[in-house]
Amino acid sequence: MALTPFPSYSYPNLLQLSVKSSSPSLSPSVHYLLFGSPSPCPTASPFLLQKSGLPLLPVAVKPSSSSSTSTKSKIKCFSTKEDRLNQPETLAAENVGSGDDEFGGTEVPNSQQHHTPAVATQRITSSSSDSLSLGIREPVYEVVEVKSNGVVSTRKINRRQLLKSSGLRPRDIRSVDPSLFLTNSGPSLLVREHAILLTLGSLRAIAMKDCVLIFDYHSKGGKAFMDILLPRLNNMNGGHCMSFELEVVEAALLSRIQRLEQRLMDVEPRVQALLEELPYKLTADILEQLRISKQTLVELGSRAGALRQMLLDLLEDPHEIRRICIMGRNCTLKKGTDDMECSVPLEKLIAEEEEEEIEMLLENYLQRCESCHGQAERLLDSAKEMEDSIAVNLSSRRLEVSRVELLLQVGAFCAAVGALVAGIFGMNLRSYLEEHVFAFWLTTAGIIVGGVVAFFLIYSYLRARRIL
Repeated sequence: MALTPFPSYSYPNLLQLSVKSSSPSLSPSVHYLLFGSPSPCPTASPFLLQKSGLPLLPVAVKPSSSSSTSTKSKIKCFSTKEDRLNQPETLAAENVGSGDDEFGGTEVPNSQQHHTPAVATQRITSSSSDSLSLGIREPVYEVVEVKSNGVVSTRKINRRQLLKSSGLRPRDIRSVDPSLFLTNSGPSLLVREHAILLTLGSLRAIAMKDCVLIFDYHSKGGKAFMDILLPRLNNMNGGHCMSFELEVVEAALLSRIQRLEQRLMDVEPRVQALLEELPYKLTADILEQLRISKQTLVELGSRAGALRQMLLDLLEDPHEIRRICIMGRNCTLKKGTDDMECSVPLEKLIAEEEEEEIEMLLENYLQRCESCHGQAERLLDSAKEMEDSIAVNLSSRRLEVSRVELLLQVGAFCAAVGALVAGIFGMNLRSYLEEHVFAFWLTTAGIIVGGVVAFFLIYSYLRARRIL
C-alpha cells in the first residue's frame, strides 16, 4: 500500500491510498482519505470531490482536546459504505463527545457516564407525562370534609389526590362525581377496602375511617345529611360505641328516608282533598292539580322503590356487610366462605357485633322505606281510580249529549218532511185545492200529525235497537 499526498493547492486535506492486491490478475485500487480540521478548506468539501469524479469513502474523525496545548486526532476508517451505515450508534456517540470537547467541555467520569442513559430515560418519561398532563384538564372538586370529632372544613381536591387519600380506583369516582348526576341518579352504597361511597339522591359522599367528604354540599341532600350527622358525632364523642363509618351510613339513610317521608306527608293531604272533591266538581284547575299530584306520587314511589331495592340487595349480600365490619381493622375475609379472620380476637368479636347492628339498621330503614313506598303506591292507585272514575263520568256525559243530539236529529228529520209537503203546496201551480175553504187546515193538520207519528216511530225503533 502506498500513500501519496494530494496536491495541496487543490485539496490540502486529501490523502491518496493505492492498495495492491495479492492476486496478479487484479489491478491496484485507489482510495482517498479526507481529513477534517478545526478550519477546513472550503474547497475540500465532499460535494466538490464527488463532482470531480473522485471515489470517496466516508471517514469519521474524532478530535479530542486536553488541558495541554497538544491536540490528537482519532481517525476511524471504513472500507465500504455498509460498514459505516451499520454502526450509527458508535458514530453518534463519538460525535457527541467531539461536540463537548469542541466547546471546551471536560471529560465525564465513568460512573456519571453509566448513569447518563437512566437520567435521559427519566427525563423523557417525565417530559412525556408532563405533555399528557398538559393535554388533559384534571377535575378539581370542592368538598366539605367532616372529621370524626365533628370538625367541618371546606377544601378543594383534585382527582389524583382523592384517589390517593381514599385508596379508590378511577372508576369508583364516577358514582359520586357531581358532573355525572344525570347518568348516575340511582341510589347506591359501594363498599371498598378503605372507603364507602354513598349516592342517595343529591347526596354524594365518600366515608373513610376518620373523615367523610361531601360533594355538592349546597344541595338539599347534602344539607340534610350534615344537619343529621353533626349532632350524632357530638353524641359519639360523648361515649357512643358505634364506629364512624356506621354513623355516616346511618345518617345518610336517615336523611334520605326523612326527605321521602316529608314529601309524602306534603302530598298526602292534597291528594285526599282532591279525591273528596272530584266526584262532585269537575273543573280544569282540579284536574290539573290531580295530574301534578299523580306525577309527584310516581316520582316518590320510584325513588322509594329504588332505595328499597338497594337495601334488599345489601341485606342479601353478607359479604358486603362483613366488608363494612372489617373496615379499619386488621381483619380479612376467607375466599369462598367469607369467614372473618382477625389478628386480635377482640376485634373479631367487635366486628361480629357490628355485623348484627348493621343488619338491624338496614332492616329498620328497609321497613320505613317499604312503608313510604307502600303509602305512595296506595295514593297513586287511588288517584288512578279517581281518574278512571272521572273518565267513566265524562263518558256517560258524552253519551247523554249524543242521545240528545240523536233526538234532535230525528225531530229535524220529521220537520223536514213536513216542510217538504209545505213546499210542494207552495208552488205557483194550480191544484184546485185552493178553491176549497178547509183545504189549508186539513193540510196543516196532516203535516203536524204525520211529523209526530214519524218521530215516535223512529224513536221506538231506536229504543228497540238499544241505540237510545
